[in-house]
Amino acid sequence: MAIKEGDRIPAVELLDIEGNAFALDGHVGAPFVLYFYPKDDTAGCTREAQEFSAAKPQFDAAGAKLLGVSRDSAARHQKFTAKYDLTVPLATDPDGKLLEAFGTWVEKTLYGKKYMGIDRSTFLFDAEGKLVRAWRKVKVPGHIDEVLAAVKALG
Repeated sequence: MAIKEGDRIPAVELLDIEGNAFALDGHVGAPFVLYFYPKDDTAGCTREAQEFSAAKPQFDAAGAKLLGVSRDSAARHQKFTAKYDLTVPLATDPDGKLLEAFGTWVEKTLYGKKYMGIDRSTFLFDAEGKLVRAWRKVKVPGHIDEVLAAVKALG
């Protein structure tokens, strides 16, 4: 069953862009924005990462941490980060455990062909690690502003 509002950050291990493992639930103690995106260096995903990077100082000022997650490798994340000078941290979920926990690994259809992929989604946790807001099937334009407003509303 996918995570729902009121649930706590799951204790799942991810890899940072250096390939080092870390526990997701280590982000308790400050508001935390976790966003899932399909693939590095694609149009929508690049725009989303650039917009989160541009807004990172505002998230920092609000005391919130950010993390973007896809199934791309740590090496691919490094190239993506360097190519676009991204400041938002990225992580990889190589075994898909986090994607499953959040219900973001879904069946998609493109040109009539069905396949499994990541549903662009964002999740906001409060400082105690409790999910307070979830955005699913995200459209990038205006989304980062909406997430930032929700972070600021946590006060």
